[in-house]
Amino acid sequence: MKHETPNPIIYSSASCLAESIRRGELSSVEVVNAHLDRIAQVNPQLNAVIHLLAESARARAEEADRARARGENWGPLHGVPVSVKDAFDTAGIVSTGGTQGRAAYVPMQDATAVARLKAAGAIILGKTNLPELSLAFETDNVLFGKTNNPYDLTRTAGGSSGGEAALIAAGGSPLGIGTDAAGSLRVPAHFSGIASLKPTLGRVPMTGAFPPPLGATGRFWHVGPLARQVEDLRLALQILAGPDNLDPMAAPVSLGEGAPVRVRDLKVAFFTNNGIVTPTPETSETVRRAAQGLQGAGARVEEERPANSAESFELAAKLFALDGGVGVGTALHIAGTTQVSQQLGQLNQILQPFIPQNATDSGNILLQWDIFRQTLYGFMQQYDVIVSPVLPFPALPHGTTFDADRLPGFSYTMMHNLSGLPAAVVRGGTSPEGLPIGVQIVAKPWREDMALAVAEYIEMEMGGWQAPLL
Repeated sequence: MKHETPNPIIYSSASCLAESIRRGELSSVEVVNAHLDRIAQVNPQLNAVIHLLAESARARAEEADRARARGENWGPLHGVPVSVKDAFDTAGIVSTGGTQGRAAYVPMQDATAVARLKAAGAIILGKTNLPELSLAFETDNVLFGKTNNPYDLTRTAGGSSGGEAALIAAGGSPLGIGTDAAGSLRVPAHFSGIASLKPTLGRVPMTGAFPPPLGATGRFWHVGPLARQVEDLRLALQILAGPDNLDPMAAPVSLGEGAPVRVRDLKVAFFTNNGIVTPTPETSETVRRAAQGLQGAGARVEEERPANSAESFELAAKLFALDGGVGVGTALHIAGTTQVSQQLGQLNQILQPFIPQNATDSGNILLQWDIFRQTLYGFMQQYDVIVSPVLPFPALPHGTTFDADRLPGFSYTMMHNLSGLPAAVVRGGTSPEGLPIGVQIVAKPWREDMALAVAEYIEMEMGGWQAPLL
């Protein structure tokens, strides 16, 4: 395959593109067209974009340029293209949630996160692929098929925000949004070599996402950004954060305007093994090098892990099974789905042994969850951030993420859906196969700034995102 030199616009950060448009160095039309051209080039290989909005994106870019010429400023993303996971409602645009029953569903209004991006001046390029109901670590469904990893097309880009991650990694979009209930922002970022942020539970409203966060596991769901550069995660968080008076979990907690976080002032815990699945040597070495780098920058670094980390996989499975599948069944009924994906069927089989037998079992599971969170919050009293693997392995071959020897590895991300703590991911290394290896940075509640500061330092010292050969 011949690899042409890409247009430099497609590998610019959203922050840089916004500044260039503001200064008149680039037009929004130029930027949007560059990304649409890149999508046309790579999407046949990736299958990341499932609803391309080329016509409306070009028209909106022309409006953005006319507005700038008049001296108007739509906001911090004026004229910048972005992409949106198809879990979010988009007014007037098919929004499937990856499930067959919503194949032609067109919502009347935008999800809160989408509306906030638009209000900041962003232009939606398209909707990206996902697993059915966002309930898998691989992006595949009966409507659109599977999304491929831009570093190895025989492997998955992860899930559930896999379409977003693959597209951003390949330069088809500078910035996107996704959801995360067990790792769905962090797993794809790790597999696809980009950066992502799962904010503190309640930082960003889930309003307009499908399925809605209902029941016990409603406290697992987070909305957050994905990008190639950490600086764009910080910009996106400022746009997305804050209650909308519709999501009861969204909390009115300020992002804060204190002094910038200095790495040398932080106390860091790191671990390379959570006690459930041992990582590959390269994964452990990447995390260890990140910790050593932070120590070299003046941070106080200790090799410690929370005492309850080994409980995370079984507890997460019990909580997902707590309602006996009623939540998933209800979502499928609401959607009108009659044909479910193979992955959703696999998930149902996996969770069967964890379904509680009576009310006492259910109560005990919820009690275990409370104790788990309290224990982890107690650990965070001693440290500002935890640095760990995102997963114990790099991107997996298609169709293997639910294998019995692989699934427990996702406990590294599940742990922080159980806790609700903010967690960032940034690329820190490369596997022998040439696949990205991410580092996970978890911070105290509501201290996304700490997670992002550490992620930015690791990005600077260890290279961050690297362009795939597409």
